[in-house]
Amino acid sequence: MSGSAQNQHDFIPPPPGEILGHPRPLWMLFGAEFWERFAYYGMRALLAVYVAAQFFSHLPEGEAKTQASLVYGGYTSLVYATGVIGGMIADRYLGYQRSIILGGLLMAVGLFLLILPEMHWFLIGLAVIVAGNGLFKPNISTMVGKLYAPGDARRDSGFTIFYMGINAGAFLAPIICGSWIGAQYGYQYGFLGAGIGMILGVVVFQFKAGMLGHIGKPPAGREGWGPFFIVLAGAVAMVPVIYFLLSKSDLLGMILLGLFAVLAIYLIWSGFSENSVQGQKYIAMFILFTANILFWALFEQAGASLNFLAQDHVDAPFHFTLFQSANPVFILLLAPVFAALWPKLEKLSMNPSIPRKFAIALIGLAAGFALIVFALKNFIGADNRIAWYWLAGLYLIHTMAELCLSPIGLSMVTKLAAPRNVGLSMGGWFLATAVANYLAGRIAAIASSGGGHGEAAGSLAQYSETFTMLIWAGLIVGGIYFLFAPLINKLMHGVK
Repeated sequence: MSGSAQNQHDFIPPPPGEILGHPRPLWMLFGAEFWERFAYYGMRALLAVYVAAQFFSHLPEGEAKTQASLVYGGYTSLVYATGVIGGMIADRYLGYQRSIILGGLLMAVGLFLLILPEMHWFLIGLAVIVAGNGLFKPNISTMVGKLYAPGDARRDSGFTIFYMGINAGAFLAPIICGSWIGAQYGYQYGFLGAGIGMILGVVVFQFKAGMLGHIGKPPAGREGWGPFFIVLAGAVAMVPVIYFLLSKSDLLGMILLGLFAVLAIYLIWSGFSENSVQGQKYIAMFILFTANILFWALFEQAGASLNFLAQDHVDAPFHFTLFQSANPVFILLLAPVFAALWPKLEKLSMNPSIPRKFAIALIGLAAGFALIVFALKNFIGADNRIAWYWLAGLYLIHTMAELCLSPIGLSMVTKLAAPRNVGLSMGGWFLATAVANYLAGRIAAIASSGGGHGEAAGSLAQYSETFTMLIWAGLIVGGIYFLFAPLINKLMHGVK
């Protein structure tokens, strides 16, 4: 099917054939995303602790963790921020399929550069990963949405299955890249394992892309190699800019907030220029994006402050990076339960609306932090450590919260956005997540800054104080969204 057919915003089904009641291409996208998330979470499990030990070990312990947390927050925010550009490029210029191939190859190159034990090359590697991720991440999620007709009841379940692919990769990555390769041979070689995983993801996608048929093909007139190499040149040109922003945390924060505001204004204006209903849908979407920002700012403590907490103050019979597998393994166990739960609640007229699911997610995060603060204040041992199951309990609660927001949010974007701006809107979801990750790095820098010279009491007090603030943030904002859910639902005009 030609790109011109795609430009007609009517739904065109993928090639025929189903597996377990879903279109066959869903399972190919599941496999490609599995390896991409393996690469991302493999390096994320090591990033903050490696940066603190490799590049800031000359500083006092608390300051080293602070600087590492800022690098972590800057990188993870930019990873998601470039999704806006990547979504727009795929929508209007390169097509989704070629964007994914190019993005995956760039990410692999960046991961291999992380092996070099020098800060300059490490930051270049992070910048290349960021440039590639913007082309990969939002576009593979968008293609999942394009497999289903508007109103297809399987859409939410399809996204939940896709989400399981994400978390299957995220489960194995810390075990292989962190607890095995990283712990045994050096953390930098864990990045090598992540890069190999990314190559496998590109191979899966390239050799099975025929299953997608017309979906993700380039727009009419963009079929040749010219657009591919132009986008490649643009991605390479972005690397120095990203490198600069990684070293300028304050400037990065202002830019991310500014981009989010500009995108909100553009999409809402675009919606109202189409009709008032679409404009109101965009308003609802950005209200939910705001909840998304707070959610991930709290949730993403997993890769930084909670990772440092596990390293220094959790007594576990295994390598601390294994905690990074807790969330994805809980996802794999619980995602089928939640996927089956929502339709059953719908039949009973008890299914929470999307805004209330977001509210429940925020309150769930608060409950998880309440558990760990309770443990830090009441169950610290003589070695200034808590038992491993307290942190595992936090990850279990946070996972249940995540299942109320993340797969629901991805599906929500594809339903609220106008067809011509689905990729850009999905980029907006990831831009909101970028702002969240920037804030997460800032929060982690505060949480892990105590006990600058190995003073455990100061460190524990700092964690408790910071996490207590997060408890109140989740409870208050979650309560507000729960109360105002009916008003948000009106703006959504029947989208569920």
